[in-house]
Amino acid sequence: MTIHKEGYTIIAGTALLLLLVNWGVRAFTPGMDWLHLLLVIMSIVFLLLIVQFFRHPKRVVSKDEKQIIAPCDGKVVVIEETVETEYFNGPRRQISIFMSPLNVHVNWTPVSGVVQYFKYHPGLYLVAWHPKSSTDNERTTIVIRTAQGVDVLFRQIAGAVARRIRWYVQEGQPVEQASEMGFIKFGSRVDIFVPLDADIKVKLGDKTVGSVTVLAELKEE
Repeated sequence: MTIHKEGYTIIAGTALLLLLVNWGVRAFTPGMDWLHLLLVIMSIVFLLLIVQFFRHPKRVVSKDEKQIIAPCDGKVVVIEETVETEYFNGPRRQISIFMSPLNVHVNWTPVSGVVQYFKYHPGLYLVAWHPKSSTDNERTTIVIRTAQGVDVLFRQIAGAVARRIRWYVQEGQPVEQASEMGFIKFGSRVDIFVPLDADIKVKLGDKTVGSVTVLAELKEE
């Protein structure tokens, strides 16, 4: 377990701010040892929460070109047939994973292939489970074409707390399944759109492990 690079500045800034707050309280409230001790304890707990959010686990993955793996840790909150209008303009099966602030927030590539489409959308910050969050919130849309010619689309979606999405891919770039492709800071959601004939391997309420859990299997040609 290591700390993700996206957390270095935030962790350092938080630690510095907490040190200044503790110093200021001690300077202006001499003799109130109970208050100083309470503030130190609260500061340590808060800093540990920030640190755990940016944890970056090392995981053993088994790649399979027929499988679509979870791009993130979280909970499956949507499995439904829908019409995807940005890229496919047609029906697809949507799987949505909600990421709480306690989840690992690294994002992984669900399939191997070549990035066919990428677009960043600035937007609102509705709660991640809101029906319009996938179309109105800050988000990215990424489409990867597998070696078999199947396009898989997934979206990083910012939530009410998350206000910064990071991505490390671009159009035309070849990517490997389970490689790190981005990060969403604090609570958020990822939507995955798969072919209608894909064999779904998860159900509502399932907990996913990013780069490990199999969401679906593509139909063999």
